[in-house]
Amino acid sequence: MTYAQGRAALAQTELFGPIIRQVGRCLLKPEKREPYEALVRAIAHQQVHGRAAEAMLGRLLLLYPHADFPPPTALLDAGPDKLRACGFSAAKCASILDIAEKSAAGWVPTRRAAMRLSDEELIERLVALRGVGRWTVEMLLIFTLGRMDVLPVDDFGVREGYRMALKLETQPKPKELAAVGAAWAPFRSVAAWYLWRNVDLERKMKMVAP
Repeated sequence: MTYAQGRAALAQTELFGPIIRQVGRCLLKPEKREPYEALVRAIAHQQVHGRAAEAMLGRLLLLYPHADFPPPTALLDAGPDKLRACGFSAAKCASILDIAEKSAAGWVPTRRAAMRLSDEELIERLVALRGVGRWTVEMLLIFTLGRMDVLPVDDFGVREGYRMALKLETQPKPKELAAVGAAWAPFRSVAAWYLWRNVDLERKMKMVAP
């Protein structure tokens, strides 16, 4: 399956047809990172502005100039003090170190091993990590592992994009969206991407409206 096939299939639906005509082709392009790195980066971005998160990660990377990203053992050796010096909160430090510890122990699978696990198997395993919830793992599945059939129904943007497309007064509940979204399989990740883009379209239209 490809993103182009997903776009073609969804374009035939009443909901996605108008969105896809405006947005065009699906530009979803997963970054081929190890799950460990993706999770650490996700923790860095939780509840802070993207620039602040990237600044903290940048300071962390400067501590390990000879590595593309510090391995789990390096973070464990660094401990909370060096992480705090990079700007991470105490809670983020605890989460990052837990991810590093579980990665070093093999609980967090390598990218190659993750490819052999189902979406639900990965979700069940990784939500046991400190600071990692279902939504975080779903983002990993979509944007790191390139899974094609993930619908993050707890995501505000996905539910808002659906609300805007149907001009509803309120967002659907996660269970409601999950039921509706079953019809979008096996391309629910593509559907989520277009719902996110629909929110962007609506915001741009409001900005240029007289």
